[in-house]
Amino acid sequence: MIKNIYKVSQILAFVPFMAIPSISLASHIGSLKTASVTTEQVSVEDLRQEKADAIDSYFKDRSMPLKGTGMTFVLVAEKYGLDWRLLPAIAVRESSGGKNACGNNPFGWGSCKLHNFGSFEQAIESLGKNLGGANPKTARYYAGKSTAEKLYHYNGTVLATYPDEVTEIMKLIETDNS
Repeated sequence: MIKNIYKVSQILAFVPFMAIPSISLASHIGSLKTASVTTEQVSVEDLRQEKADAIDSYFKDRSMPLKGTGMTFVLVAEKYGLDWRLLPAIAVRESSGGKNACGNNPFGWGSCKLHNFGSFEQAIESLGKNLGGANPKTARYYAGKSTAEKLYHYNGTVLATYPDEVTEIMKLIETDNS
């Protein structure tokens, strides 16, 4: 085997070098410029804050009661492996960002029959756990599914346009503040 590797390396040693005409190489040498490389450190906390600010700004600009919960949305999304825009977008679609919430349930979760959340933060955690597939009772619908599949099972079986509507809101949350 070593003999075969040696033979191949002898043949390949000449191919790349001889394939480049020296005139074309020389014509580009002067045009190669070195650019200064700057490295900017971005921390996880900075990225989280940027996402939370985008969510809070979206809610604030529309006078939605969920303003100020951006970091909760981001942390719950990270905890359960969700897109950071998913839960806020569902809240916008279902209750206009909490304006028409059923108690502290801005998601319409459980057909608005679940009013026992002590706060918006508890509702965010609960829905995140479910859509993240961490609740054994609902995991068959959400665990290992794409965002579109999660939205289909969340309300797309009732309203076919639901996944697309929420996806559009997700895009707005991210781009309205750019």
